Amino acid sequence: MSDDIDPALVAVLTQLWRARKETPGRAWSLAKLAKQSDLPMSALRRMLTGLEEAGLVDVRMSEDGTGSAELTVEGVTLCRDIFGDGLLAP
Repeated sequence: MSDDIDPALVAVLTQLWRARKETPGRAWSLAKLAKQSDLPMSALRRMLTGLEEAGLVDVRMSEDGTGSAELTVEGVTLCRDIFGDGLLAP
């Protein structure tokens, strides 16, 4: 068993933290998160499902298949512990 953290998970958390810092109070679209984290939509959705189940992310899906995501209070706390309060570079 590996103790390595999945780089895709780190990429998603990094972009969700960046989204919170750059656009407080506004969720980023899944399309933007996929592009910014350099992940295919399927990988992004898998990561978000796990993060949502852990209570770290709030994901909203529309009937047309589009959606958005943002950190929950617990997610903000985790990201602040990991990344600090500084703004991350894109």
